[in-house]
Amino acid sequence: MAQLFVGTSGWAYPSWKPGFYPEKLAQTKFLPYYASQLNTVEVNLTFRQLLKDTTAQKWIAQTPESFRFAIKAHQVITHIKRLKNTEEFLSRFLSTIEPLARAGKIAPVLFQLPPNMKADPKLLEDFLKVIPRGVQAAFEFRNESWFVDEIFSSLKQYNRALCVAETEERVRAMVNRMHEHLSAGRDTYAYFKHEETPQGAIYAVDVLKEATKNPATG
Repeated sequence: MAQLFVGTSGWAYPSWKPGFYPEKLAQTKFLPYYASQLNTVEVNLTFRQLLKDTTAQKWIAQTPESFRFAIKAHQVITHIKRLKNTEEFLSRFLSTIEPLARAGKIAPVLFQLPPNMKADPKLLEDFLKVIPRGVQAAFEFRNESWFVDEIFSSLKQYNRALCVAETEERVRAMVNRMHEHLSAGRDTYAYFKHEETPQGAIYAVDVLKEATKNPATG
């Protein structure tokens, strides 16, 4: 049965008190509380640093079995090497998140490309070939030149996901699309961004609660 995972981009925001986190909750307990309300989170720190094993083990211990971490790919892969000749570093990067994968707590790895990187179908296909088959991956293209059938066909061929960013005004449309994917038997991940306020987390909780009332989500 397809599953819906809803969360936010990060969780370590003191400014989310008291709207989301209880006023007296210690920051060291943010993740366990977050994981009691939502079932996934996008991890951004991996964009600039490799995940330490001690950190991964702590996250595993602080979250329930059904929780999932969506890991943002390191900037060396997406912004410095720009998908070229990345095999060695990609392997190193993936090894650091292996503990999360072994624990069954890994969501798709997000490869977020820079806005000034234009579409290159061959480059993308060459990169798709080196991602291990067992690794779930999603691509966020921030240059409109990527949004063409040739790129979509490559993603489909290698069973990789397209990350679609929506504005706040289109949240309802996004929710409707999530239900469509779930009905089609596809696991669906959605992340809200409002780092400076708890609004994103509150949206996420509402969406997840609404979805659980719908039997089509499983």
